[in-house]
Amino acid sequence: MNRHQKITAVLGLVLLLLTIGALVRQARQPEIITLTPTLTGRPELCLTCHLGIEEISASHPQAEFGCVLCHGGDGLALDADLAHATLRGAGANPSDLAVVEESCGGSTCHSGPTAAGRDHIHRVMTTVMSTYAGAIAQVNYAFGGQPDPAARYGIFAVQDDVITTATGVAALAAFKPGPDAPTAVHAFAQDCQLCHVTAVPLAQPYFFRATGCAACHVIYENDGLYRGSDPTIAKDEPGHAARHQLTTAIPYYQCNHCHNRGNYSLRQMSFLERDDLPGPHNLTAQEQRELEYYQPIAQFTRCEWVLDCVDCHTNGEVMGDGDIHSSQGEIQYVQCQTCHGTLTDMPLLETITDARHPAIVSASLNPHYNVVVGDTVIATTRGETFGWVKWDGERLLETSKVNGRLYEVPLVMGSGCQQQPDEQESHYCHKCHAYERGVEIGD
Repeated sequence: MNRHQKITAVLGLVLLLLTIGALVRQARQPEIITLTPTLTGRPELCLTCHLGIEEISASHPQAEFGCVLCHGGDGLALDADLAHATLRGAGANPSDLAVVEESCGGSTCHSGPTAAGRDHIHRVMTTVMSTYAGAIAQVNYAFGGQPDPAARYGIFAVQDDVITTATGVAALAAFKPGPDAPTAVHAFAQDCQLCHVTAVPLAQPYFFRATGCAACHVIYENDGLYRGSDPTIAKDEPGHAARHQLTTAIPYYQCNHCHNRGNYSLRQMSFLERDDLPGPHNLTAQEQRELEYYQPIAQFTRCEWVLDCVDCHTNGEVMGDGDIHSSQGEIQYVQCQTCHGTLTDMPLLETITDARHPAIVSASLNPHYNVVVGDTVIATTRGETFGWVKWDGERLLETSKVNGRLYEVPLVMGSGCQQQPDEQESHYCHKCHAYERGVEIGD
């Protein structure tokens, strides 16, 4: 082979290697997927990497909202660090209360007028689940930091310009104990505020959850593992939501990520975790529920064993009514008679006559029940309705908001019950209807 032939052969080999390299690089490059949401008209490349991610909800369709409008970030960057550098919220959660107004606000979204039912952000910012005002007031009062247990402080400062209830408070200052405050109060302020919706939860089983609105509406399994289809989220790495989805079908264990995880010790001024939480055991779903749901010292009625928290607690009780309150007791009002009535009276009922009724709107956000004009549903003393509990003319039927299971609601009227109208606390019902945990797990 002469010199010219050798040069030609080398150049051919180099060209072949370059071609192979280009093909390899091209094979490694993801297919560029462009989404142009109609609400912004700006192209986004997020689905290039997050292809398969679940649509956040039917009321936030991907084709309209895209990703950047709510999450922030650089929608045109394909480098993960660059794309995610300006994401909003703790843990890239746009519903975190520190950024929720920017992400979810606006008069046509979640900070609109009360009359239109769009005041969600204001309600959440003023609810006791966010302010922690009741616990702060009780501790501060007990240690002489204030003259009575009325709310004066919250996790953050907040005010309410329109008070609509007799127990409403105009404003809260941020809770920051001064240098002369007792050591116990400082310990409470620093270490013990774990469960309000702005707090970052413990990164361990049974505590995994998000903050802000997602603390309730984005489901985390107890193990904190992702079960969705986004290829960028490791399925063996704890600390992720089960899926990238908002829901009103909220199971009891989502509430338990904050509630019933232990007890707050006033003597020790610290949170004492439960020591009876089960690990993986060969249990039925009901047995697992009994172990996870309730502490062994407590008694509960049957409905509390089989229903979920959202089947009884109203929207107003959970998200707040827009007023600042001094305690949880001021906002909770659902009683046994709300669904079961009394010896002499049926539960309050309301027939839906307006297609824009809140009961119909709420049902449209839940996959398990529906409400239409003409339905007769349970009403509460404060004007809210249980659209999932309907009167068919002969009986009350409840549809579980979590799994769609149907239950008949027994009425007190016409039964042998000796309940009195003024005996509505649970301990009165426990006299006849107490159920205790039927399964124990030893050490």
